[in-house]
Amino acid sequence: MLHSFTRAASTLVLLAWLCTASAVAECNLVFPPSPLKMDSRYQYDWYVLRTALNKTTPQYGPCTMRPSTIPMGHARATQELATPAGRINIFVRATSLALEKQFLPIRIPVDKGLLGYRIFLVRADRLERFSGIRDLQDLRPLRVGQGKDWADVAVLRAAGIPVIEGANYEGLFGMLTAGRFDYFSRAVDEALRELDEHRTSHPQLALEPGILLHYPLPRYFFLRRDAEGAQLAQRILAGLEMMIRDGTLDQLFRRYKGKTIERAHLLQRRLIQLSNPELSPETPLSRSELWYDPWRSDAPR
Repeated sequence: MLHSFTRAASTLVLLAWLCTASAVAECNLVFPPSPLKMDSRYQYDWYVLRTALNKTTPQYGPCTMRPSTIPMGHARATQELATPAGRINIFVRATSLALEKQFLPIRIPVDKGLLGYRIFLVRADRLERFSGIRDLQDLRPLRVGQGKDWADVAVLRAAGIPVIEGANYEGLFGMLTAGRFDYFSRAVDEALRELDEHRTSHPQLALEPGILLHYPLPRYFFLRRDAEGAQLAQRILAGLEMMIRDGTLDQLFRRYKGKTIERAHLLQRRLIQLSNPELSPETPLSRSELWYDPWRSDAPR
């Protein structure tokens, strides 16, 4: 009698374990779509993610990946990912100490650190005031525009640069046009695309041609700190490492970013270097293969 009971109990435990393992092993990724109709900022990131999942299909099995049915900005996406039953289970974002504490980062810079190479959108009628800027001391009197709570805000303020925060991404272009701040600091691959996309709605905007601001700012995939998040992170990390080894990540980077980088003429610009006090000690700065460097002979520039 006792033997039969023990065997039945063991069977139930095994079935429960199999069900749990099956649930954890399922791969269903839901990411936040932008609330803006004209916003191509994340196309490359999601293509990288899809490629990483495809690379790991033989080992981990199939995986679904889709946008949430509800568009969301940064604040809403953070809230949803922080909720165990939230509408998304992954997002991609510039890292900070707070984000890495709250969520599970995959410490491979998705865009090879390109986000930290910044050029400026300015008003065309105020270009002249930037021609004499040679270093950080020259830049400090001018006000930079950034989104509320963006990772760059802490970096810029730590360098003594006055920051004007805007409540939403799209509104920052109008704030620049209205003179609320002097320049909108954007990643190299963002500025030229945004200038093209906003040429009709904000014809006063221009690209500042002479300054390149740089600070290390990796852009990571983030997941929840739970069993599902750990399982998904393990798979995504494995896929990204495969892409680094076989050159796929470099190929995608060149395909999606190369022409825009070349239009920015980085080596003809005056470099202003900042430190990033928000970097974790675990940031893989020593892995040179992970980072874009415009001074490397084989890099798009």
